[in-house]
Amino acid sequence: MSEDFGSDYITIEDEDGNEFELEHILTTGYNGSEYALFLPADMEEDDPDFGYIILKITEENGDELYNSVDDENELAEVYDLFMELLFREDNPDGEEDENSGE
Repeated sequence: MSEDFGSDYITIEDEDGNEFELEHILTTGYNGSEYALFLPADMEEDDPDFGYIILKITEENGDELYNSVDDENELAEVYDLFMELLFREDNPDGEEDENSGE
């Protein structure tokens, strides 16, 4: 990960040369591969394109590369895993949030 913005942010470039700043949320392994979960750091939360971004981490010549996940089934499975991990972090004891519907 680039350290330009600290340990929680990276800047990626798409195939058209557009740069995007992403906030790193979580990294996990699944079926022998590593995946990272990000949120756009330079986008408003009410933007219709705002949402989680999952990238597969690969290594080439000692450098970490972040690639899109093209297989829809793989993406869905990794997304479900991330949501499970995030939910578990929010409620480590499995208790309901005290603000949720009473």
